[in-house]
Amino acid sequence: MPKRPPLSDLDDFEASGAVQYAVRKRDTLAGKRLVIAGGGDSALDWTVNLVDIAESVTLVHRRDDFRAAPDTVAKMRALVAEGRVTLHIGQLKGLEGTGGQLDNVLVQAAGAEAPDALAADVLLPFYGLTMKLGPIAEFGLNLEENLIPVDTERFETSEPSIFAVGDINHYPGKLKLILSGFHEAALMAHAAYGIIHPDKKIRFQYTTSSSSLQKKLGVA
Repeated sequence: MPKRPPLSDLDDFEASGAVQYAVRKRDTLAGKRLVIAGGGDSALDWTVNLVDIAESVTLVHRRDDFRAAPDTVAKMRALVAEGRVTLHIGQLKGLEGTGGQLDNVLVQAAGAEAPDALAADVLLPFYGLTMKLGPIAEFGLNLEENLIPVDTERFETSEPSIFAVGDINHYPGKLKLILSGFHEAALMAHAAYGIIHPDKKIRFQYTTSSSSLQKKLGVA
């Protein structure tokens, strides 16, 4: 689940879409005054990608040091130098608005006596993910320290036909790598296919030799 900023009265703004933790449809942010919070890849990627369609983009981070890809950081700083992006060093302190409609994001710089009010229609906080299970905790699955044990043949949980891949699962020798996640997802997909199509045999194909796969990928 996304990490929520430590602000009060978030619920109404989240419900109205004034606070969003992911960009699902880029065009819905066209013409909006955006405040983007965070210092990683997601925050800077969207800063760079939304500047052409938003009315304004303000990037907020607690310090003038970023964890994103160097090329993206360079693009962001160029946009700041051009006056197309505003960089505000400080921390989120509050939201102003009524009925779920956002008017201002309050940001306070270190050592400042009071926060600045940044005019905004939408706040996009990109603070990473938290391991809180949310509704998954109610699924009746066996859990070990907020992780879901799986078998490594099918990546099935303690409940038949419910699978878990990625950082949420646990097994001996688990490595939290994207590469491992792809491996887990491939084995899970094969197992799930057998449940969905019990009378069909999986046709194993390789992108290097399968003309049908190459056609689907547009490389044939």
